[in-house]
Amino acid sequence: MGYVAVKGGTMAIEESIRRLKYERVKKGMVLEVDSIESGMRGLIDQVMSESSLYSEILAAISIKQAEGNPEEAVFLMRAYRSTLPRKHYSRTIHSDDMQVERRISASFKDIPGGQILGATTDFIHRLIDFDLMNETEEEVMGWLADFENQDTSAEDMDKTDLQRLPKVLDYLRKEGLLADCENDDREPDDVTRKSLKFPASRSERLQVLTRGQTGTVTSFAYASLRGYGQLHPTVGELRVGDLPVYVDNPVGSLDPDDAYFIGNVKVTEVEMLIPVTVKKEHGKKEIELEIGYGICYGQNETKAIAMGILDNTLGSKNPEFPTENQEFVLYHIDSVEATGFVSHLKMPHYVTFQSKLDSARKTKKADKSGAEEEKSE
Repeated sequence: MGYVAVKGGTMAIEESIRRLKYERVKKGMVLEVDSIESGMRGLIDQVMSESSLYSEILAAISIKQAEGNPEEAVFLMRAYRSTLPRKHYSRTIHSDDMQVERRISASFKDIPGGQILGATTDFIHRLIDFDLMNETEEEVMGWLADFENQDTSAEDMDKTDLQRLPKVLDYLRKEGLLADCENDDREPDDVTRKSLKFPASRSERLQVLTRGQTGTVTSFAYASLRGYGQLHPTVGELRVGDLPVYVDNPVGSLDPDDAYFIGNVKVTEVEMLIPVTVKKEHGKKEIELEIGYGICYGQNETKAIAMGILDNTLGSKNPEFPTENQEFVLYHIDSVEATGFVSHLKMPHYVTFQSKLDSARKTKKADKSGAEEEKSE
């Protein structure tokens, strides 16, 4: 549900829009779209994920237009997305083909291919860097030159193939500690073309979760960890990297060698390991491992982890907690739906409120009359 301005009061509305532009430019500075694209990577990744539209330049324009408000930027992106023709469907993308730039496991210290820290804020001190106030383009270009020209010819450099890294969970499957994934060749459901119904299929759940508002998805996962659920998951493997996208040859050839490469999509993928207690025969209890899966555009690690937690909780056949209730979670994590419905309360409700006000006055009048009658008796 997306609410827009109502008709009426045309002159006032036009002046309001002019004032909105004034507030954006009143300091006499123009925020370059290129600057947003290059310097607000986290916000861009969040907006692309929640809008289901992978375009860094469009996300940057939307952020500029929305003055940094992520919910408004997502609204703009989704509105634009709805106008685009769907000309092609890509081939199925396999995450095994990811060109990895960051890859860690919180479950195992030593993993095949090693832990690859990549770019992360996990190890910084979270102290404001006031030197950024005076950072110059010349300094940045000099630092970049030094970084890109550093010596990488040492004999002890790791020669790991970052496009052929094995999956950590595959080793658990080989040991029989984790069930094999079932191959599901059914066409995924698309919540952008068909209304969500309950119980939702897993493809619907995953799509809604990856489109969900980052803070809300994280909060619901946090609620599950705190007690509204019985999970204590561990990150089996987290990957950040580029996935290649191919479309079939338009003349009808299905040969994979004839497919066209159209570009890379940067994603964050997480596979969570979740220990659960299972009752066996004769009252015995055993620990088994389940998985939760999360994937979203860009480097958006907290959301992907939270998505993996909720993927598992929403698969519960007997919900005991709110975080296991599909309708409760999936209907309340959408930023455009939630923002639209709450924000629409600013729009005129004159008729409905006057109706309630009249009812309140009649009730008060009746109560007063009744009290006066009792007093006279």
